[in-house]
Amino acid sequence: MALWEETIPLMKTGYHKTLVNEAYGKSSMGRKVYPPREMVFNAMRLTPFDEVRVVIIGQDPYINEYRGVSEAHGLCFSVRDGIPVPPSLKNVFQEITNSIYHGKPQKFSPDLSRWAKQGVLLLNASLSVIAGRSNSHAGLGWQKLTDDIIKTISQQRQQVVFMLWGAFAQKKAQLIDQSRHCVLKTTHPSPLSAHRGFLGSGVFAKCNTYLEQHNQPAIIW
Repeated sequence: MALWEETIPLMKTGYHKTLVNEAYGKSSMGRKVYPPREMVFNAMRLTPFDEVRVVIIGQDPYINEYRGVSEAHGLCFSVRDGIPVPPSLKNVFQEITNSIYHGKPQKFSPDLSRWAKQGVLLLNASLSVIAGRSNSHAGLGWQKLTDDIIKTISQQRQQVVFMLWGAFAQKKAQLIDQSRHCVLKTTHPSPLSAHRGFLGSGVFAKCNTYLEQHNQPAIIW
């Protein structure tokens, strides 16, 4: 986290700490907040700023528990091992199977920490949510912070792949210098939209091709 706090303008001011106190304090209205407080900055802990090679943008954390364990653990689209694979993540794995492994069945862990450790920043636009209430912290100020993160990556890093899945994520394209980075847009992997462009997009293969063309190792999806 240290390099993030030294690099992101709003984090330099301590804005992120104020947000955490707000999210897990009075704004929770006495209800559970996901992910657990100690995991709220998991994406940045696992992916140092100077190692970011890919950015995947989600909207907000999962809102449910499974057998008393929060599905959300600070990485967009990811859940911990032992928790059933969410529908959108199933479609993500289907696309990876088809575009990277040519349809050969694979066994994937739903915990995407392995991606994060390869330089894939799994960033939700809002980093917390009240249990059972989607977008309940959308107006808290998280997006001001995460937009600052996206913009700073665009300004200070080179040749990063930004994956923008769905209309919400695609609005973030205005924060990205597309002359310096690769922006890959598709529909969202949700079952409601995956068949309208996500499945068959080859987005993971395109990402790896771009990285390799710029002398970076491919991501092992």
